Amino acid sequence: MAKNNLRVKSIKTKLILIMIALLGMTIFLIWSMNELFLPTYYQYTKISMLEEYFKKTNEIVKNDQDYINGSELLSDESTLMLEILSANNAANVYVFRLSEFFGNIFYTYVYPSSDKITDFQKERVKDKTLDYISGMEDDQSYYKSAKGKELIKDNGNYTVCKVWDKRIGSYYLELFGQLESGSFVYVNTNFQSMTENINIFNSFIFYVGLSVIVFGAIVMVFVSSGFTKPVLKLTEIAKRMSELDFEVRYPVTTQDEIGVLGSSINTLSETLEKTISELKSANNELQKDIEKKIQIDEMRKEFLSNVSHELKTPIALIQGYAEGLYDNINDDSASREFYCEVIIDEAVKMNKMVKKLLTLNQIEFGKNQLSYEHFDITEVVRQVINSAALLAEQKGAVISMPDYGAVYVWADEYMVEEVVTNYISNAVNHVAGEMKIDVHIEKMEDAVRVGVFNTGNCIPEEELDKIWIKFYKVDKARTREYGGSGIGLSIVKAIMNSMNRQCGVENRGNGVEFWFELDMKSF
Repeated sequence: MAKNNLRVKSIKTKLILIMIALLGMTIFLIWSMNELFLPTYYQYTKISMLEEYFKKTNEIVKNDQDYINGSELLSDESTLMLEILSANNAANVYVFRLSEFFGNIFYTYVYPSSDKITDFQKERVKDKTLDYISGMEDDQSYYKSAKGKELIKDNGNYTVCKVWDKRIGSYYLELFGQLESGSFVYVNTNFQSMTENINIFNSFIFYVGLSVIVFGAIVMVFVSSGFTKPVLKLTEIAKRMSELDFEVRYPVTTQDEIGVLGSSINTLSETLEKTISELKSANNELQKDIEKKIQIDEMRKEFLSNVSHELKTPIALIQGYAEGLYDNINDDSASREFYCEVIIDEAVKMNKMVKKLLTLNQIEFGKNQLSYEHFDITEVVRQVINSAALLAEQKGAVISMPDYGAVYVWADEYMVEEVVTNYISNAVNHVAGEMKIDVHIEKMEDAVRVGVFNTGNCIPEEELDKIWIKFYKVDKARTREYGGSGIGLSIVKAIMNSMNRQCGVENRGNGVEFWFELDMKSF
């Protein structure tokens, strides 16, 4: 029991220390942000205010009809607007004109009027005007050499500087520029007060933070007890359950994480018996998986046997005819050409089968990357039909498709063309009776179904699901006749599975229809 008490105290201590560390870190981050970024942000805001003041002053002066018509002063309305801007932004603004007469420069004050400006203010405006004119003439070298002045921004129409005023011992920001009307504007605003505000704010944060940390630590002592007592109770219950005592229960009184944990422990003892039953079921599933693995191994063996069987005949033919050529069984050129044609034909069949097996293997194992495109399925089907038309004509069959307009789908165009080619080739090879092959495209809600129907013998119902299996042949004699390998439909199935779409086959009375579906929407 003593060990448990030590653990509880340890948890309390950790919670208190974590809380103090989080509060201290938060206060430190706030202090650091104030010290590092608030002055820069404040300066940026002040500069933006001065620039906005320049723009508004320019608009007011430019649109003042009295001033435009030759008045030396602005109208009462414009003067009021400038007074409001000055008061709201805690800035001093001076708008004035310069004129030269016999080598002397005269100042005409537009705002405020000359009678409202003190001699000290007038002298200051004159000094600033000479400073900025000198700075512009010297290509800004003035700002580099002038003590206590830092050029912050110069966009051609105005300059913004940070200036140290020795007389009052503080910084201020000033803007000097020329308006569109030709008048000059000088604006200054205090900057030093921000430093004092930051210091006051940081002191306030320090004392408030210290108070919050002390108060939080006291509160955490009581809060942590509320967490540790349920944990101690749950620890005791877990110990009794380890001794196979499943009658014990935790009294759930809250809906928080502790309450959920208590409910879970209560449920644990109730589900042990069910767990044993599930273990038995899992064992049965494992046995089934083992049997399935055995079946897969058998399928692998059967696959190798089928491949060997399919390759055995063409290899034997190639070997036999090659030996015949080597032994010069027939001397006439026609026989030799026949032997060569048989060898080439069988080699081509083997090559096609191997290529199909490789394609099927890549698709089934996900090595073939799909490239989804937005294309016209009608055009793809029509191109495949045109390619197969000659072969169908040789067999006396006709391939027909209604004159559909463009039907756009999202899929891998190359793979879809492979599916259509397999379907139409399969139809040409198995067409009989009326010798008709009909292709149709049907729009559904969000998909398109493409169907290929051929007249002829229906597929036995019990074999409809087997035709997608590699090397499975419903009519082996006929498949051998046109050189089929039983892989084409397996490729179709693998392609459609890779695109997560459906394909199938249905008997239609006088023939068979193969179909597949594609998405009309991207996702």
